[in-house]
Amino acid sequence: MNNRKRLKAVSYGEVLWDVFGNEKKIGGAPLNVALRMKTLGCDVAMISCVGNDPDGVAIVDQVKSLGLETSTIVKSEEFPTGLVQVSLNKMGSASYEINYPSAWDKIILNDSAKKLVGDADVLIYGSLVCRDEVSRLSLEELLQNDVYKVFDVNLRKPHYTYDIIEKLMKSANFIKFNDEELLEIALAMGSPFTDLEDNMAFIAKKTNSKAMCVTKGKHGASLLWEGNLFHNSGYSIKVADTVGAGDSFLAALITSLLTDTDPQKSIDFACAVGALVAEAVGANPEISYSKIEELIRKGS
Repeated sequence: MNNRKRLKAVSYGEVLWDVFGNEKKIGGAPLNVALRMKTLGCDVAMISCVGNDPDGVAIVDQVKSLGLETSTIVKSEEFPTGLVQVSLNKMGSASYEINYPSAWDKIILNDSAKKLVGDADVLIYGSLVCRDEVSRLSLEELLQNDVYKVFDVNLRKPHYTYDIIEKLMKSANFIKFNDEELLEIALAMGSPFTDLEDNMAFIAKKTNSKAMCVTKGKHGASLLWEGNLFHNSGYSIKVADTVGAGDSFLAALITSLLTDTDPQKSIDFACAVGALVAEAVGANPEISYSKIEELIRKGS
C-alpha cells in the first residue's frame, strides 16, 4: 500500500455493542470502518452519541484506547447506548436485531464535530443512522462540507426508505454496496437489468456517481474508478463470521485509493483485509500486513 499521504478521516453514525449470546463487542459499521482506517495509518475521528450509562462509558474508553478522536462522541441523558443482538447461521452469516431508539439515533453536532469535518480529507457515512430524523438532519448538515464523501449503503430492514437512500447516493463521491443491495436499489429506481455491471452503470448514471464498489461475498468485489472497472474474485478462507468484513473492506479500499494506490492493487488489498476479518470472530480483529500480503500472494 502507498502511504505517501496520511489521510484525515471522519466517520459518522452508529457506535454500539454487538451482542453475541453472552459476549459483547464494540461495533456499528461506521465505527468498524474508522477503527480499521486507524490501523491502516489514518488519523480518524468518530462522530456519534452514546448513553450516559456504563455501556456508553465503556465504548468511549475502548475507542479512545484504540486511538480514535472521541470528543465528538457526545453523551445523551435521555437515550441508552445502542445494543444489537447478532445471530449467526451455520455459514457464519449474520442477522441483526437493532434496538430503537438508541443514543446514536439522536446525534447532535458539537463545534468539534463541525470543525473536524471541515478539515478532513474524507467523511464516511451510512444509511442506518438516517432512520431517525435527528441524526439524519445532522448528517445532512455535514454533507454540505467540501470533503470527499463515502456512502456505505448498509441496508438493514426496516430501517430505510429508497427516497433517503437515493438522496444519500447523490451526495456521495463514492458508494459502496454489497451485490444484494445494488440489485435491490437499482430495481427500486427502475432498472431493467439483472447483471451486476449493468446495474452499476445504471446507478452511476442515475446518481451522477463517478466511483463505486460492490462486494460479492466469497466471490470478491468489483470497483468502478475513473471510468474503468476492476475486479477481484475473492480469497479462499474458512469463515468464522461475516460481521464487519464489509466495513474493513471499505476502510482498506478507501485508504488505498485516496493515497494514490493503483486501483487493482487497492481492490486486491481490500478483499484480502475483508477476508481475514471474516476468518476471525467479531468485527475488529487485529490483522498484520504480513498476513494480508501472504493471502494476496496465495490468491494471485
